[in-house]
Amino acid sequence: MKYSLFLAFILSISSLYAGAFSSDTPKVHCVYSGTDGNCVQPSLSASQKLVVVTVFGQGVAPTVTASPAQAYALAKRAALADGYRQIAERIMGVHVEGQDTVKNMMLQRSTVSTSVDAMVRGANIVDTTFKDGLCEVELEIVLSYSQF
Repeated sequence: MKYSLFLAFILSISSLYAGAFSSDTPKVHCVYSGTDGNCVQPSLSASQKLVVVTVFGQGVAPTVTASPAQAYALAKRAALADGYRQIAERIMGVHVEGQDTVKNMMLQRSTVSTSVDAMVRGANIVDTTFKDGLCEVELEIVLSYSQF
């Protein structure tokens, strides 16, 4: 009895997600570039699919730096952190918590906080541009999933 309920649950979940990734499988150029610079292709079975998530992280160069190179490096680091945050938000979702304080039937205070808790590994830097103190980094991560 428990096994049949579990099987019915799995089948209902798989039918929900069957159309979620109905687009054509994107072509993957390089999943991970190792220390030697060679690309490593994913080893996937026929039942696995690929999803490519692309984000654009932005970082602003600080005005007080010792050199333009330091400003560029700090802006690029901020852009990478922003890109990783965006990838984590898309993959893991965002936890939103809100609180309202009401006194005498009037709203006194309203706060909303968001958080993301994830680990991002294997994201590739596709492109980096730096113009007028703004660094923009295009990050791409390839995810694989298997159908039930």
